[in-house]
Amino acid sequence: MKLATFLPNGASAPLAGEVRDDDVFAFEGTVLDRLTSGDRTPARGEAFPLADVTLLAPVPRPRAIFGIGLNYRAHALEGGRGIPEAPIVFMKLPTSSAPPCAPVPTPSVVRRLDYEGELAVVMGAEGQVAGYAVADDVSARDLQKREPQWTRAKGADGFCPWGPWITTIDEVEDPHALGLRTWVNGELRQDGSTDDLIFDVPTVVEFISETITLEPGDLILTGTPSGVGAYMDPPRFLQSGDVVRIEIDRLGAIEHAIR
Repeated sequence: MKLATFLPNGASAPLAGEVRDDDVFAFEGTVLDRLTSGDRTPARGEAFPLADVTLLAPVPRPRAIFGIGLNYRAHALEGGRGIPEAPIVFMKLPTSSAPPCAPVPTPSVVRRLDYEGELAVVMGAEGQVAGYAVADDVSARDLQKREPQWTRAKGADGFCPWGPWITTIDEVEDPHALGLRTWVNGELRQDGSTDDLIFDVPTVVEFISETITLEPGDLILTGTPSGVGAYMDPPRFLQSGDVVRIEIDRLGAIEHAIR
């Protein structure tokens, strides 16, 4: 099941729905309600063509967004870093959450903006993984380099566009065998696979759960493959007007501009 939050053309209030082929079928309540209840009954509400709706963040304001740093072997090595002995966990703020196609605003203090295509884990009830999505862990490299805490570098408003929907776990046989690709202005920058994860999904979930209760709708961004702009020679950071597209096998794609 693919769970989406969407705005029909001309509507003032968003709806929740199930994406099937080229349509989204509305259901009562919200995507978060479905994640909490575990209800996977097929939606039977009004059908809207996907081409005629605006997709929003599936959970507009997640309670918590966790990020995992240096969690792909190739990415850790491209930056000259060793393989971490335990997951490196940081936080993005709920206001970082943004629709999959929303322009990402660049704060005036930021000069080195970068992309990070990532597999997002979406939590359900009782600390269990409910589904997966595509996300961009947008990062201000200049702030990240000079500030010991990454809150401003990673948690700025709009720095986590994600979606396009949540694909429930029953549709993803193995989350550790998914191709992940990122393009900037049509140029392929990242071409990796989740089989390169250092710490797999169960390990990351268990690690966070040792001290924090994971609730329905919480996101865990599991890390990025090699190919980020900061590690190119010379570095290539995002500029206003650039378009970033991130695609993960079986999960769909998000695409957003830099503003």
